[in-house]
Amino acid sequence: MLDEVVELLACPHCGGELGRSGNSLRCSANHVFDFARQGYVSLLPGRSKALGDTAEMVAARAAFLEAGHYDPIAEAVAAAVTTDGPVVDIGAGTGYYLTRALGDRIGVALDVSKYACRRAAKAHPRVGAAVADAWQALPIRTGAAASVLNVFAPRNAPEMRRVLSPGGELVVVIPNADHLAGLVDHLGLLHVDDSKPERLAEQLADHFTEETRRAVEFPLTLTPAEAEAAVAMGPSAWHTSPEALSAKVRALPAPVEARASTTLLRYRPR
Repeated sequence: MLDEVVELLACPHCGGELGRSGNSLRCSANHVFDFARQGYVSLLPGRSKALGDTAEMVAARAAFLEAGHYDPIAEAVAAAVTTDGPVVDIGAGTGYYLTRALGDRIGVALDVSKYACRRAAKAHPRVGAAVADAWQALPIRTGAAASVLNVFAPRNAPEMRRVLSPGGELVVVIPNADHLAGLVDHLGLLHVDDSKPERLAEQLADHFTEETRRAVEFPLTLTPAEAEAAVAMGPSAWHTSPEALSAKVRALPAPVEARASTTLLRYRPR
């Protein structure tokens, strides 16, 4: 992890600045966090009980994204990032969207899954990865981020506002109600709530002002294996077994035709 990235991090226990100490990070209160051999560091507070994506879910996500199926979303995120400073991705997963938006910047990938952070730590030489709980105080120094990304991830509005610089920007991507049409009904997946845009507005209203929004929608033509990965990488994976999912996918005509439907929103801090 680059020293410039370490300078963005904060102790999850006391909020103090972290500095490198051998193969660890240490704050002035002597809280110590060891780097894993894969290059990431866990900055989870001891009280966190959050469940992260499993190794299987992360592997499915990596395979699906690396095949380019969500490239239009990544391109839209990259275009929405206009600041010159550090980028913090909350719920970064494998670091796919962060690395596409990075340019010449440095970045921090935060995710509660250690399996995701293992991949994110190796995604780009200017990215550092840390295990963190989005619902707790983020292990980022106040005002350190020029841009915050939140793509299909939990949104802790007060903390996102705290870590963002006064002139910074927040880029959010949410699925629309008809996201993955062609898969959801046939495979019995979880549906996106029709009221998600309204709930998002309520979550962010006290801390951010919406500047722009755009629909990012496109068709998907998937092999059966790719259709399985699209399900296995998301929340529906918690509600079905691999065997049941595979049987349902095999019953679909190949190739599997679906549609991605998302909305990208860009905000300024209040």
